[in-house]
Amino acid sequence: MSGIGAWKQRLPQPGEALPGRATPMPVGERHHVLGTPLRDEFAGLSRVQFGMGCFWGAERKFWSLPGVVTTAVGYAGGETPNPTYREVCSGQTGHAEVVLVVYDEAKLPFATLLQTFWENHDPTQGMRQGNDVGTQYRSALYCDTQAQHEQALRSRDAYQARLRDAGHGAITTEIVFPAPAFHYAEDEHQQYLSKNPAGYCGLGGTGVSCPIGLG
Repeated sequence: MSGIGAWKQRLPQPGEALPGRATPMPVGERHHVLGTPLRDEFAGLSRVQFGMGCFWGAERKFWSLPGVVTTAVGYAGGETPNPTYREVCSGQTGHAEVVLVVYDEAKLPFATLLQTFWENHDPTQGMRQGNDVGTQYRSALYCDTQAQHEQALRSRDAYQARLRDAGHGAITTEIVFPAPAFHYAEDEHQQYLSKNPAGYCGLGGTGVSCPIGLG
């Protein structure tokens, strides 16, 4: 790979990642929109992490769904413990920007989350999302259970067929179980588009509907 910015589309090799820190990032106690805890054991609830490019717009998409108990933005899938936003954007941590979604599966089927994920970004772009270029913008789906993982893989295959028919390329989404550690992003990034309604949102899909839940 060559050209300006190409190095930011390359995951760090063993021994290259920044050292990070032992202390987690401090965040507020409550979700700015939902009023629910940002950190908790979340007993009896389900969780999953979605990477869809810039996490600001992605988080808003999920906190709007009935059945979602809380959301938080952070970093996952890399090597650096408790990284800063600046470190992640350097391309030297290996992390993706992700949204942690905690939900009540009795009220919100995992299939609905998957449909929201696939339809609201372009999962075929590799280490980028639109004009946002870098490893932190890659498409990722980090599962908390084996059942989620199996369902996610089936949904990927079903959506790939729809994308291919529409002229799109191969899905590059990382689908991983068990989910890697989630590191909370700085408090200023949590529920960013609620705190900053005119803020940047690069979220955008392919225009291809996902067949999940359509029978």
